[in-house]
Amino acid sequence: MKHWKRNTAAFLLGQAVSILGSTLVQYAITWHITLTTKSGVLLMLSMLVGFVPLFLLSPFAGVWADRYDRKKLIIIADAGIAIATLILAFLFMGGVQEIWLLLIVMAVRAFGSAVQMPCVNAILPDIVPDEQLTRMNGLSGSVQSLITLISPMLAGALMAFAPLHIIFFIDVATAAVAVIIMFALVRVPHTPKEKKKNAYFKEMKEGFQYIWKTPFIKITMLVCTGLWFCLGVIFLMGLQVARNYGGEVWQLSVVEIAFAGGMLAGGILISLWGGIKNKVLMIGAGFLFLGASTVALGFKMPFAAYASIMAFIGILLPVFNTPAITLLQQNGDPKYIGRVFSIFTMLNTGLQPLGSAIFGPLADVIPIEYLLFVSGGGIVLTAIIFLSFKKKLDADIIRTGELRAMEAAAEAEKAQQELAAETS
Repeated sequence: MKHWKRNTAAFLLGQAVSILGSTLVQYAITWHITLTTKSGVLLMLSMLVGFVPLFLLSPFAGVWADRYDRKKLIIIADAGIAIATLILAFLFMGGVQEIWLLLIVMAVRAFGSAVQMPCVNAILPDIVPDEQLTRMNGLSGSVQSLITLISPMLAGALMAFAPLHIIFFIDVATAAVAVIIMFALVRVPHTPKEKKKNAYFKEMKEGFQYIWKTPFIKITMLVCTGLWFCLGVIFLMGLQVARNYGGEVWQLSVVEIAFAGGMLAGGILISLWGGIKNKVLMIGAGFLFLGASTVALGFKMPFAAYASIMAFIGILLPVFNTPAITLLQQNGDPKYIGRVFSIFTMLNTGLQPLGSAIFGPLADVIPIEYLLFVSGGGIVLTAIIFLSFKKKLDADIIRTGELRAMEAAAEAEKAQQELAAETS
């Protein structure tokens, strides 16, 4: 892969610029609805329109990612989101500031994200050498964590001094920059795709069947399903701080910053270190430490210790998430990789809100500490289950690697034969 560093740098820069604008708008819209309506129902609706379209469209988006040019899909998704946001900006600037307009645009943005997210994960193996995937995924995760860390501060500052439509225009500008970078600077090797007509549901079914018959992918998906559901309890941390430590604004801010800062540190650690050679062991160990840390939050402790554990949990997330994504990229069949990541995205975006929707009402009748014990214990159980399949998973990964090497050798030999035929 000639010039892969420059190519990858341009790709990650474009995505970072796009994510920054999107995150600013997400915070701005949510806070605007909260401050102007003070309605829990509308706040709940804003959350639903933000993830339900993403959850429902993800399987279809996976088919598109495997069928069409992923680079073009990313550009179309970014451009579509920008156009919807631009229309909203002009409407708000003209005095039309209905809440339902915000909800519609949030839904459009969720549709765009559903198309974009599996394409971003599926395109990295096309432009990054296998041995560098873990580091590049770690770097990507650390950039996203940095954006998560600074976006609330930027959004708050902008909302304090500028009308809402200015933030919308900023998002349009960042999307335009991302599209230009993607179009002009990112080079993705052409991979011929089989053209099919009216076969969406068939291809979707084939994607599910491929996941189910591939041991590593199936086990990883099933274990992550339990993990993401249990992680829904993390949304209760603010409530726990309010109940146990007084709930001052600075305390809530410290916990958020500690968590986001931990994720940033974890992403940087993985991008520099690359992790241990056995990624299955690394994922399982990350699960175990995460479960133990979640259980630890259920015990009474000084606030500084509580914030430190939240920072440690933030560090752990990229430690197990990055190698999991890398192994899916390295061992997933390129014909199905878009569908694999679309299901991965669907489960991730759907199960955490589902977990929080269940843990939230329970927190009003059961102490949060008990819920942390249960969810942390559930995460530890997922780690034990995952590690119990370690030998099988290692063998599957080795077998897949050998098969890929044979396919690559066959393709190289075929290319040499075609070249020889052309020159003779």
